[in-house]
Amino acid sequence: MTDDGELTFSIRGVADIETHGRAGLTELTQLVESAGFDMIWSGNDFLSGGGLATLTAMLWVSERLKVASGVLDPVTLHPGQIAQFASGLQWLSDDRFILGLGAGSEEFFKWASIPHDKPVPRTRSALLAIRALTEGRDLSTESRAGGPWLPTARLHHPRAVPIYVGAMGPRMLEMAGRYADGVIALALPPRYVFEVVKHVRRGADAAGRDMADIDVAAGVWCGVSERPEDARAGLRRHIALMSGSLSVDALLSSGLDPEEFAHVQSLLDSGREDDAIAAVTPGMMELAFVGGPNEVIDQCAPLVAAGVRHISFGMPGVAQKAEAIRLLGHKVIPELRRMAAE
Repeated sequence: MTDDGELTFSIRGVADIETHGRAGLTELTQLVESAGFDMIWSGNDFLSGGGLATLTAMLWVSERLKVASGVLDPVTLHPGQIAQFASGLQWLSDDRFILGLGAGSEEFFKWASIPHDKPVPRTRSALLAIRALTEGRDLSTESRAGGPWLPTARLHHPRAVPIYVGAMGPRMLEMAGRYADGVIALALPPRYVFEVVKHVRRGADAAGRDMADIDVAAGVWCGVSERPEDARAGLRRHIALMSGSLSVDALLSSGLDPEEFAHVQSLLDSGREDDAIAAVTPGMMELAFVGGPNEVIDQCAPLVAAGVRHISFGMPGVAQKAEAIRLLGHKVIPELRRMAAE
């Protein structure tokens, strides 16, 4: 979030190489670029999607787009490996890669009984280690970067990379304000972005940083279609599937009931996916922007008017993604840019 009037638009959940293949991923990535988006994020949840392969392919088939990981975690990947991958992707793309780093979902770690530390400390130490490694600095004297690291722990070809933290809870957001170049915050519901900025600013102030130097991306979920009911159906399923991974603090601060989400997660845990989807309430649907293009414009407008300068559209559960990309790129984004320029 900045005060310069410039808007950034990014998009998440568009494609992965396993689902869409090389041709489909190429088509969708290039469609995002031609539609006028500034950045594309590729999901990297544990055991889900193409991960690093998808990131590499997106960088290879695009020319202008920034490509970001959304997000890599330092539990299933060691920070040294993440730094190695990040530097390599920077070399590949002439500095169009952005490293999205997060704690990872403990719901997912349960699947493989993966041990893990507390989320904020593990993410902070990984961020500091990755930054030092990608900048070619000696980590052996850095007490906050995990390890211990030996002086020989160096990348052979370091290349600096912007590091964004994926965050929802207050402590993670404040940590991001202290150390990160940007924040990709799941603003669920979208109005939660104002709470996000408050916590990021608290961390930035404590570190003597200027908020203008931190890109706060409001990561909204969005379903847009000329057939609004199709968009709503897709988002209802996604909300059900993600119900156990959402921050209780964020839900409470936005006036949502965590017990509703816990109930849906319990249905999923017992293998009752259809019942879980049916149990998603109208209040839970407030997590997303959804509808036709004019409805989405109206829903985004208060964020732009309040000074949000980076909106990241998540595309979960959207059956016709090419249509949604075109609608956002050719109808929604131009109107929001016009509003910001007034």
